[in-house]
Amino acid sequence: MNKIRLTKRFDFEAAHSLAGYDGACKYIHGHSYTLYVTVTGTPSADKTDPKLGMVTDFGILKQIVKENITDRFDHCLMLRKDSALSHEIKNEYHKVELFDFQPTCENILLYFVEILKNRLPDTVSLYSLKLGETNSSFAEWYSADQTCNNE
Repeated sequence: MNKIRLTKRFDFEAAHSLAGYDGACKYIHGHSYTLYVTVTGTPSADKTDPKLGMVTDFGILKQIVKENITDRFDHCLMLRKDSALSHEIKNEYHKVELFDFQPTCENILLYFVEILKNRLPDTVSLYSLKLGETNSSFAEWYSADQTCNNE
């Protein structure tokens, strides 16, 4: 069987603050995030399937990411729940996401993995995610890395 990887890119704007950080990122600031979602699967060989030859429909992948990530996180403010700003801002603005973790690029990426991995069609699996915070800085997650023994 031939495995194929499909990747779709998503863009959204969001702000965050890293509570207690020892640099400028402790202040509220925004990013133009780029999320690359890669799934893997085998193209359909069913000649009666309208998706013949497809691993999955890019439109389905787009809908899943849009409903679960981009609609939710576009133009939102991401804060740690225990930050000094969290309760005051949450009461003032409706598009605020409060987390139990520091909203670093790495932690946001891991959060997105948890959101997506069980929402994909049964015919594909999550292969990797790449979250770009700037045009030169990004974090990556690969499913293959998760099966390695602790080093």
